[in-house]
Amino acid sequence: MTDTTTVPSMSFIYESLPTRVIFGDGTRAKVKEEAQRLGISRPLILHNPVHTVIAEAIAEDIGRHRVVTFGDAQMHTPVQVTEEALALVADAGVDGMIAIGGGSITGLSKAIALRTDLPQIVLPTTYAGSEMTPILGETRDGIKTTLRSPKVLPETVIYDVDLTLDLPKTLSGVSGMNAIAHAVEALYAKDANPIISALAIESIRAFAQSLSAIGSNAHDRTARGKALYGAWLAGVCLGSVGMALHHKLCHTLGGAFNLPHAESHAIVLPHALAYNAPAIPEIMRRLSEALNHPDPAQALYEMTIAIGTPTALSEIGMPEEGIDKAVELALANPYWNPRPLERRGLRDLIGRAYAGMPPNTPTDTAC
Repeated sequence: MTDTTTVPSMSFIYESLPTRVIFGDGTRAKVKEEAQRLGISRPLILHNPVHTVIAEAIAEDIGRHRVVTFGDAQMHTPVQVTEEALALVADAGVDGMIAIGGGSITGLSKAIALRTDLPQIVLPTTYAGSEMTPILGETRDGIKTTLRSPKVLPETVIYDVDLTLDLPKTLSGVSGMNAIAHAVEALYAKDANPIISALAIESIRAFAQSLSAIGSNAHDRTARGKALYGAWLAGVCLGSVGMALHHKLCHTLGGAFNLPHAESHAIVLPHALAYNAPAIPEIMRRLSEALNHPDPAQALYEMTIAIGTPTALSEIGMPEEGIDKAVELALANPYWNPRPLERRGLRDLIGRAYAGMPPNTPTDTAC
């Protein structure tokens, strides 16, 4: 028999992240066991009001007298909120965190871990993906900065499909687009490698097959499971390789104008991909196959419309005069991107995203 296996003719570095993942239905029942495994006896449960019942059930299982709760996490992880939570950690003798929620809750848990090195158990309720990364974005005085440290990587992530069934359709859509953004930018990352690229394509396919189904029936368990699987893979992508223009712009917009994180990602993604399209023809071809569309940027724009997410930055609170400010901020700190950053192109990108116009993909790069 002839061996037809081929080895990629390239050099790359791949580093596996050590987070333990528990995936399935009803898996939140494993929290107490995981806390014991990690030596957590006095946990701080971080949650938002919508997950109070779940937080209370976990507290009862662990032992209510041992548990402390905090429910004041905010978008973009403001440092002053972290300081409030840290005071509670110190006063109560907390020895670990259990975070239930989306990116804001996970961000607060990671910010505490950065300063204390306490272990974390995260139960995601959205498709944000932050739980799979050693990355933390924090905001101080309206400026959002990002750091990377193994201290913020959660020790255990428990994916429970049941926790996503009540996520509203619109939030499901923007959260899913946020996750797709992680996978898309992983494909053209400076440190891209074939392992992460394979996970990225698998993630994008999973969302392409599930988000529209969730839009039709938010309680479609099969679609929810597939979307959560896609979110896990997208989170691995985000944590394993660097990002580029899209993520830089979204961090800039979020910090400068206090825009909602997931909505910003959903709106900007088609335009950022269109901007980079001339520099990544082979990746555009792979995306075209995964999304079953000749123009991947247009496909993503149409997806946002189909699932009912906002398509314009003006819809989520960005002022028109913010367009030029965003361009200046994006150009102020140079960073790697497959296509060089050009003022006129960025102005067009942000202007279209502000107005909700379709992405401007050059005709010779559409697949």
